[in-house]
Amino acid sequence: MLTQEIILEYMLQHSYKPITAEELVKELGLNENKLLLEILRDMEVQGIVILNRKGRYGLPQKMNLCVGRLQGNPKGFGFLIPDDPIEQDVFIPKEDLNGAMHNDRVIVRLYRHLEDGRRREGSIIRILKRANEQVVGTFESSRNFGFVIPDDKRIGHDIFIPKEETAGAKNYEKVVVTITRWPEARRNPEGKVIEVLGHKNAPGTDVLSIVRKFRLPEAFPSEVLNAAERIPLKIADEELHNRKDLRSLPLVTIDGEDAKDLDDAVSLEILSNGNYYLGVHIADVGYYVKEGSLLDQEALKRATSVYLVDRVIPMLPQRLSNGICSLNANEDRLAMTCFMEINEEGTVVNYEICSSVIEVKERMTYKNVRRILEDADAELLTRYGEYLKTFELMRELCLILRAKRLKRGAIDFDFPEAKVILDETGKPVEIVKRERSIAEMIIEEFMIAANETVAEQYYRLEVPFLYRVHEEPALDDITELNEFLGIFGYFIKTNKRGEVTPQSLQRIVEKTKGQPEERAVSMTVLRSMKHARYAPEAIGHFGLAADYYSHFTSPIRRYPDLAIHRVIREFLEKGSIQKDRLKQLKKLMIEYATQSSMQERIAEDAERESVDLKKVEYMKDTVGQTFTGFISGVKSFGFFVELPNTVEGLIHVSNLNDDYYLYDERHLMLVGEHTKKVFRIGDTIEVKVARVDVEERQIDFELVEDKNNKIGRKKKYKGNQNLDSPIVSGIIK
Repeated sequence: MLTQEIILEYMLQHSYKPITAEELVKELGLNENKLLLEILRDMEVQGIVILNRKGRYGLPQKMNLCVGRLQGNPKGFGFLIPDDPIEQDVFIPKEDLNGAMHNDRVIVRLYRHLEDGRRREGSIIRILKRANEQVVGTFESSRNFGFVIPDDKRIGHDIFIPKEETAGAKNYEKVVVTITRWPEARRNPEGKVIEVLGHKNAPGTDVLSIVRKFRLPEAFPSEVLNAAERIPLKIADEELHNRKDLRSLPLVTIDGEDAKDLDDAVSLEILSNGNYYLGVHIADVGYYVKEGSLLDQEALKRATSVYLVDRVIPMLPQRLSNGICSLNANEDRLAMTCFMEINEEGTVVNYEICSSVIEVKERMTYKNVRRILEDADAELLTRYGEYLKTFELMRELCLILRAKRLKRGAIDFDFPEAKVILDETGKPVEIVKRERSIAEMIIEEFMIAANETVAEQYYRLEVPFLYRVHEEPALDDITELNEFLGIFGYFIKTNKRGEVTPQSLQRIVEKTKGQPEERAVSMTVLRSMKHARYAPEAIGHFGLAADYYSHFTSPIRRYPDLAIHRVIREFLEKGSIQKDRLKQLKKLMIEYATQSSMQERIAEDAERESVDLKKVEYMKDTVGQTFTGFISGVKSFGFFVELPNTVEGLIHVSNLNDDYYLYDERHLMLVGEHTKKVFRIGDTIEVKVARVDVEERQIDFELVEDKNNKIGRKKKYKGNQNLDSPIVSGIIK
């Protein structure tokens, strides 16, 4: 049967120039071209092939073209993010956007190549798919028309609204707009208001705007809820007989205090040979969410739960996520279990993956496990006395696994995370730093071990599967990173093959621990790396220094975990998978990987924006107050200061009144022209909150000038000093 793969293979291997459909019919030995034309049209829409003006089909990579997603910039230009993650991004000047908007799928003609040592540049020649059919923004009106200023500044255009299409929106109300006419040269896009969300300052409107902006599905369709209601809340007796019965094991869950969807439990004991016997037991969501069912279709559409600052938008209806699938204490639950026998070096020497029925004995929290292991809390030691030995063993094994993982080169960033506490009206009242204690590390290491074990097993079995992959950084990104690291006296070396290894990056992270530049270096190292994604091929996970890695442990909130659970159970039940089914699963894995990767990025952006919004709103009540922070970044226009609560603000050079400050780009610092005072990354500094703009997400600080704020005074800049010497003083999954 004719497929895209067959056509693509021929064009890659045998076609040295663009080819007509008629020529393809002949070369492929087809009887007619109807099916061929349908497939070619589909490939053209996807940007796999390009139809030129002479009616010939060619491959973008052979035509000096690149296909991908446009990432806009508030300053007007953009970048093409290629479909192929190995390819370098392409800079698109403002005058070459040609009506494309942020997130559109486009074709770009390249006009600057890598050979000259500079980044690629190009011009958009075709828009394959529009991304912004709906836009959220602030409405402003005039006498005869209105316009909407998009919340997402990367869109780059205000949207013109005819008077009859305003839907009664008033000044400064947040609205949702449908685009009715796309932008052209010197002409803004046009649209009509389809929903008024409320005044921009009204409680709840801010986060609701984020929900609409990212088109997050708030409510489940009625037919999906009805399907969930038909799922029994009691496990059928026959299902209990088909699984390994683990209900006698002393299983515990360890989660946050406010967690409701508990999808992982753990058990641990010592075998007679002295090895650890770790059990990771994961809710068998796939048993309830059948492939292709209404529940499955909705879960794939969402692909992930989204955790906004004031709400959770779940992947599955509550009856499943908080009910029959959640590993609640003292209730029978169906699970997928990965048992691992681990020696004292942290090596998995034996394992078993099976379907099981379990009963969690204790619902533990990170806080209580930390208080048991680190604080020896007397009340908790008494309350959980029978589990104390188990928790001690868990700490012991966790540290062994962690040491082994770091030794092989896994990169372990320890970024402080913050949780914004809201009152009943949604107003932020506190920003609390999240702890990463031994309790979190225990679950982190145990889940990583299970994910690696499962991934390698099903790779060896050659079963269609979904992997979590993370490519190594591009060499040009490492070159830029080394330029930055050189300021502090660090350098990343490549191996004999000219490759960057995770060990080389981890060594830099380790060297900066406790140094003033630690946070800035870690963030820059992280930004130099590619984004982890899902793929049907096991190409390795650079950040974890793992050859095989999957997401197996969170099927309630991540679709890839749910998908591979079904594959695992199908293989366990049948012992093998038939040829036709293998082909079907391979196609499904491609679809699952693409959708899950895309939705994950959307969820991350929405979650980050909701937290940043509330951080800025919290700081609005601190105008005039002083804080001690550290310089986290230096630019020509000023420097950024991060406070202990993780909030970041800017001190603009115009607010440094004691001198004119010059930007030393090579060494990333500002230097006083006359005083020779220096402001550079890592310096501790006292600041006052001068201005907070919630709508622009912007916080301005001013330097507190007093006798205690000695910033710059003890580190005078001298033109001939060695500025290449070091300044005196999160896991990717």
